[in-house]
Amino acid sequence: MSLASSRFLFLMASIAAALAIGIASYLEYVVGLSPCSLCILQRLCLMLFFMSCLAACVHGPGQKGSVIYAAMGGAFASGGLVLAWRNVLAQTDSVELLPDCVTHLRGADSWWHAMRHVANGLIDCATVTWTLFDLSIPEWSLLFFLAVAVSMTYLLLRLAWDALVGPFSGKTSQFVRALD
Repeated sequence: MSLASSRFLFLMASIAAALAIGIASYLEYVVGLSPCSLCILQRLCLMLFFMSCLAACVHGPGQKGSVIYAAMGGAFASGGLVLAWRNVLAQTDSVELLPDCVTHLRGADSWWHAMRHVANGLIDCATVTWTLFDLSIPEWSLLFFLAVAVSMTYLLLRLAWDALVGPFSGKTSQFVRALD
């Protein structure tokens, strides 16, 4: 059984990320939904994931480069997964338990301090404004980031397996065959 090349998997991941960016832009600019602060951070993770997968697809790296690109994509997907999970939790909490955005960010003395307050969940993230098949936008984002994080983990595990089994498989590498 032939496995898909890492370049093809990066291409499929970049196409999926481009579609997700397009859907998010459609919901914002055509439907008129304004994104909350956690949604904006999720979009940042999504765009970074898209750029890393597109760069891997265009670059066409070897095994070590594919590991680096897959680790970067996995890190961005995991960051988006955590943010989407926090957004889903903010929607299930009562509004009284969530902090107000403006009061906490006024006292923020650093960028990191402000990001911690944003990640704690805000009132603007608690409202469910749109659903499809009874799933809100953060729940769809959670499913998407879970799928791409699993695909990057699969790619990393496959590359690690190839690196471990490769020397014992009895096959000669392309470089050795070219020298003969």
